[in-house]
Amino acid sequence: MNRLQANALLMLAAIVWGSTFVVQQVGTGELKTISFTGIRMLVGACFVLPLAFAQFRKRPAHEPFTRGHWLGIIATGLVLFTAAALQQYGIFHTTVTNAGFLTALYVPLVPVISLLVLRRRVHWSVWPASICCLFGTYIMSGAERIDLKVGDIWVIMSSFFWACHVILVGTMAVRTRAPLVVACGQFLICGLCGVALGLMVEQPSLADVRSGLFGILYAGLLSTGIGFTLQAVAQRFTHEADAAIILSSETVFAALCGYLFLGERLSRLEVLGAVLIFAGIMAVQLLPLMRGKARELSPKSSPDSG
Repeated sequence: MNRLQANALLMLAAIVWGSTFVVQQVGTGELKTISFTGIRMLVGACFVLPLAFAQFRKRPAHEPFTRGHWLGIIATGLVLFTAAALQQYGIFHTTVTNAGFLTALYVPLVPVISLLVLRRRVHWSVWPASICCLFGTYIMSGAERIDLKVGDIWVIMSSFFWACHVILVGTMAVRTRAPLVVACGQFLICGLCGVALGLMVEQPSLADVRSGLFGILYAGLLSTGIGFTLQAVAQRFTHEADAAIILSSETVFAALCGYLFLGERLSRLEVLGAVLIFAGIMAVQLLPLMRGKARELSPKSSPDSG
């Protein structure tokens, strides 16, 4: 798989996640958020498990899974759960507008962490593209100003863990060369943590689960089972900074699905926000290719030119 094909899979994941916002709004029944998240993750784990098991069995004997691989997968699942839990707790104590925008801080955080912590170089186009996506998300959130509250601190913390999750998924997919195993493992860890915390905090009943069955199946099979798995597969072949920028387009697709299925409308300013997000995505896709094409077309220097 080349980089463009991998990024196309990431875009497909963003489309799936964008559509799930509608389902989470109208299809969860009486089931509360932490329990819903935990159960849908377990459904996703069961969905991917046969494929993950087959991939695990086909691994060459000289490339066994090490203890470090398993610990990395567990860490990825814990980071995924931490990000979701911090975000949800923050939403309880702030506005949806603030939470939506502040979560998008993970987009510029990914290249910053990659550069400073992992010493991974990023193409210069990532920086303006990240700013475009962040500003576009701000416009699409409908925010006129960000009035920081206590809950906003929790959401900002969650954005750091979302950034770490994007980096961990790519790292573990490359190291293990088994992205389906990585995906299934993180779903299982996140799901078990979510269900355990949900039982303690929300105490859902079987009637609550039945009322949210449509949302559980849709989010579990599509958003988790397919969306997060596409992310894990694609991030073997593309930079995590590119992935963060492309995945931020879920905001645009969520708005589009709201328009199609809920009758919601975008203002001209919100359309501008969508354009900025897509501009950032196109920049990070095309500018590196243009540089490579320019090198191919330039005349070869003579041996004496130094």
